[in-house]
Amino acid sequence: MTELQNLLGAENVKTDSESLNYYGKDWTTYFDIKASAIVFPRSTEDVQKLVLWARKNKIALVPSGGRTGLSGAAVATQGEVVVSFEKMNRILEFNPTDQTVLVEAGVVTESLQKFAADNGLYYPVDFAARGSSHIAGNIATNAGGIKVVRYGLTRDWVAGLEVVTGAGEILSLNNGLVKNATGYDLRHLFIGSEGTLGFVTKALIRLSPPPPPLQVMVLGVTGLDAVMKVFAEFKKKTTLVAFEMFSEKALQKVLVSTGLQRPFETVCDYYVLAEVEIKSTQEEESTLSVFEACLEQGLVNDGAVSQSETQAKNFWRLREDISESLAKYSPYKNDISVAISKVPAFMNDLDQVFSNAYPTWEVIWFGHIGDGNLHINILRPQGMSKEEFVKECRNVDPLVFKAVQKQAGSISAEHGVGLTKKSFLTYTKSPLEIELMRGIKKVFDPDLIMNPGKVL
Repeated sequence: MTELQNLLGAENVKTDSESLNYYGKDWTTYFDIKASAIVFPRSTEDVQKLVLWARKNKIALVPSGGRTGLSGAAVATQGEVVVSFEKMNRILEFNPTDQTVLVEAGVVTESLQKFAADNGLYYPVDFAARGSSHIAGNIATNAGGIKVVRYGLTRDWVAGLEVVTGAGEILSLNNGLVKNATGYDLRHLFIGSEGTLGFVTKALIRLSPPPPPLQVMVLGVTGLDAVMKVFAEFKKKTTLVAFEMFSEKALQKVLVSTGLQRPFETVCDYYVLAEVEIKSTQEEESTLSVFEACLEQGLVNDGAVSQSETQAKNFWRLREDISESLAKYSPYKNDISVAISKVPAFMNDLDQVFSNAYPTWEVIWFGHIGDGNLHINILRPQGMSKEEFVKECRNVDPLVFKAVQKQAGSISAEHGVGLTKKSFLTYTKSPLEIELMRGIKKVFDPDLIMNPGKVL
């Protein structure tokens, strides 16, 4: 690794076993880590030098951000060099007129949110991993999160990118333009590419005015069929920011893990969390009337409305703390989506699949129902080895993805394809689409050194 040390400085190269294991993996837990080195570039030029070195020596590179991914997209299993962006973490330039901010790849999502707030603005892409995920990782997977209903995906907030391609070329894409009708927008190829075309080194991010006051409601619904009917009522009659669903099983895990209280006494099989904008007394009354109408129609059994910011945060924790509360069970996760209108039929199909496949196992559901995204967590039974558990779950994956395919959905809504789902890509993409994707990768990454084995 002397060449790497000469290239980037000895202080920016690590080869000790602890670092290799720490930086060589993401939140997936069932891959054997075999990184050969960890490097810490400090500039776009460092990344370019690194890629040119990797091309010359035919050595693969794996990008590493906050490592909060769940698809194995940031895992090194074949002796790759891991490129950590944690030292490229500066907020570089703020333009109050354009309401944009230029950041380096390793800026943590929550730091960007705080910077926006400190300047009277708002960065709305939000999720539970905000405190550790990096902005370039969000871009690489086109992260969605909890406010997609109102604000869209990461893609909608990227005004420009600086990237280093697999050929070692630096590209500056779109440059913050709102209108730019000059052919292919290569920026959008890199968004969601999981580092397989090149590495994002800087991003120009749009910000928005801060939202009006928000109110959070937790409702206990009468069944799966009621979930989408309640969503339709809120979508039609309120300014809906988020609409989340979780099960009683999920709620129980969170209550045990956190010590939080139930939002209300009534126990229901499923709950929804709705966050709405409250700009006026009239809007507050309208929101309450929707709640009351859902009660009268028999769609909701009980509910609670936040009366303070603290209570709103605690309601959100009932949903956002689910993943952390399940971590000790080493869950096998699936992150899938369908068109919003197809959610009820899709959920019924999945319920049948899991009832048949795992009659005695715990399956925990939750999701961003307002954008058609479900998260499924299969908990490892006590006493079952990790290898046996993963094997059993993989045997059932085709049944899950056939249900996705039946509804013309996606096998990965927001966590990416990575290593875990690439063999199932045909359930969402046609053979022709996949062949075109291979051709695009070859153009940007002629030596196939950029995060190889991921996605394709």
